[in-house]
Amino acid sequence: MFSATLTYDTLRFGEFEDFPETSEPVWILGKQFNALTEKDDILSDVTSRLWLTYRKNFPPIGGTGPTSDTGWGCMLRCGQMILGEALICRHLGRDWRWVRGQQQREEYVSILNAFIDKKDSYYSLHQIAQMGVGEGKSIGQWYGPNTVAQVLKKLAVFDTWSRLAVHVAMDNTVVIEEIKRLCMPWLGGAACAEPGGAGELNGGLEGACALAEEETALWKPLVLLIPLRLGLTDINEAYIETLKQCFMLPQSLGVIGGKPNSAHYFIGYVGEELIYLDPHTTQPAVDPHTTQPAVEPCGDGQVPDDSYHCQHPPCRMHICELDPSIAAGFFCRTEDDFDDWCMRIRRLSCRGGGLPMFELINSQPSHLTTLDVLNLTPDFSGRLERFFDSEDEEFEILSL
Repeated sequence: MFSATLTYDTLRFGEFEDFPETSEPVWILGKQFNALTEKDDILSDVTSRLWLTYRKNFPPIGGTGPTSDTGWGCMLRCGQMILGEALICRHLGRDWRWVRGQQQREEYVSILNAFIDKKDSYYSLHQIAQMGVGEGKSIGQWYGPNTVAQVLKKLAVFDTWSRLAVHVAMDNTVVIEEIKRLCMPWLGGAACAEPGGAGELNGGLEGACALAEEETALWKPLVLLIPLRLGLTDINEAYIETLKQCFMLPQSLGVIGGKPNSAHYFIGYVGEELIYLDPHTTQPAVDPHTTQPAVEPCGDGQVPDDSYHCQHPPCRMHICELDPSIAAGFFCRTEDDFDDWCMRIRRLSCRGGGLPMFELINSQPSHLTTLDVLNLTPDFSGRLERFFDSEDEEFEILSL
């Protein structure tokens, strides 16, 4: 059911298809490159993204659960990667570059530590898997894009260092008023979330809702995740150009999705091919007993982080092979960034050349109710989840 798993040695020393020699522009997370003259820059940019893959021999999830996520954790790893990109943009900036062996910044080490496979890392596989139980997913079960988005939203509440506002836009609709209320809680009406079930977190964050010192800032950095369905069993070609244009936006965090039951983290495109990072590689887990508070430094003071960066040409697949169930991500550090994103989305809608993937509106119409407050029966809720997660080939489109 899942892709064949590679070993780390195969990954490092195997042969991979080089990046294509083409005059077509290469777009990676809002940056444009020339494949003929900037190949090294392309590879440097790709290598600088956090690459989260299957791991083995980590502490049992929940104390008695799995010690490896091979075969089931690919969407969880993709969720980690899209959030990892948000943290890099938040703390280091989009233009930051990772260089092997170079002295590492403290912020980078803290970001990496948030994803180490142990129970008390903010966004570890352990936290995502256990939080997913509250979303109706047992540990070891396949996640869809919507589930992982909802879980990341809940976990971000505990991350008082990053102080992110994570919003999951449902019903193919982004409501500007809702987002501004979330990112500017000082305006009133933004209650503290009840995360619940996250397990133990760094520093014993029982007071996760307590205001951080920076809470009075005018804008909490926004991570916007938009679960989408771009077709029935295959992607509707009318959405392809719009999807490409999303990778051109400077606020882009990429897209999580893939092929049925095989998730990838898509970071850009060239021509008709999507560029992606593939989590289907099993690597040894970092020993959590050496993380005080991060990965144990090497003798020269560096963190052994090579396995968290993909150091070969990125994978590519034809855009028509994409499963129609995806989640697109965007990061807006400031209110101006968000206003700029809204302006660009409206321009895309007016430009034509493809169907809009979602609707951008100023306020929620009074006759509509968000999914967060719908009183769904267990049967209806389960069917709705299967619709967004697309783990089965057959599903029904539901109307409220």
